[in-house]
Amino acid sequence: MGALMRGRPLGPEAVLGLLEASVLYREGALLALSKPTDLPVLGHPGELSLTALLPALRRRLGLPAELHVVKAPARECSGLVLLSTSHRVTEQLQHSFTAARRRGQFPVTYSAVTVGVPAEAEGEIRVGLCWQQKGDTAVVAVPPPGHRSVTRREVKSTLTHYRLLGAAGGCALLQLQPRTAFPEQLQVHLTLLLCPALGDHKYASRVGTVLGEPFLLPPQEAPTSRTQVLDAELMSRLQLSPHHRLPLHLHLQQLVLPHTVLSAPHPPHFLCTLRLLGLPSPPLPPH
Repeated sequence: MGALMRGRPLGPEAVLGLLEASVLYREGALLALSKPTDLPVLGHPGELSLTALLPALRRRLGLPAELHVVKAPARECSGLVLLSTSHRVTEQLQHSFTAARRRGQFPVTYSAVTVGVPAEAEGEIRVGLCWQQKGDTAVVAVPPPGHRSVTRREVKSTLTHYRLLGAAGGCALLQLQPRTAFPEQLQVHLTLLLCPALGDHKYASRVGTVLGEPFLLPPQEAPTSRTQVLDAELMSRLQLSPHHRLPLHLHLQQLVLPHTVLSAPHPPHFLCTLRLLGLPSPPLPPH
């Protein structure tokens, strides 16, 4: 399902068919499916979105009550969407996710292809994040937040655990397990590793290079390019034309629920990239 939303917009019936075909789990009040890239969860007024399609999906599947979203990746990401017909079940799951994080567990696992390889094979990115309005609204990293700014919710302390699963030709396959939830957290954290996600057209420009060595640019000094700039060698390996715009290679792979573990297969564009770069197939994360 990869980048089906990019380039040739699909109509509601076609997207509904894709969503119905991608159902991975159906038990009691819960339904899980796999979302393609570029399908927003909420969307703008009049825009095709997952939420707008839920009533029709419910009718197609013959479900007894309205569906709502428990967990879903952002518009640009692919991967697991967890839906529920019961607000009580949703509350229980949200509490279980929070409790798991407090116990030091990671109930959510993403995989990413990055341009660049982390200096360490495993580690944590721990930083304060906040929204900044300068031209486009974007997320920026800030110095360790003080108690007052966190209390006022001006800054959120964020944490992501990462693990290197494979590297080839200056690119990497990473497993990402966020302990916190903040919009665009994973993309920003990857730039702090100097390894922006492949297909990240918003934040990748914050990583520059001097004599082949990556360095972090202050957000206000980063170019405002709308397309991630890749070197000619990488473009050739990915068999891309100069004007091709890659989808974001960030996939919500696994959710650990109290009584089961849900996994979503990687989309075709993600697997194709791994093959072209000589990176390994992503293993299922332990739980």
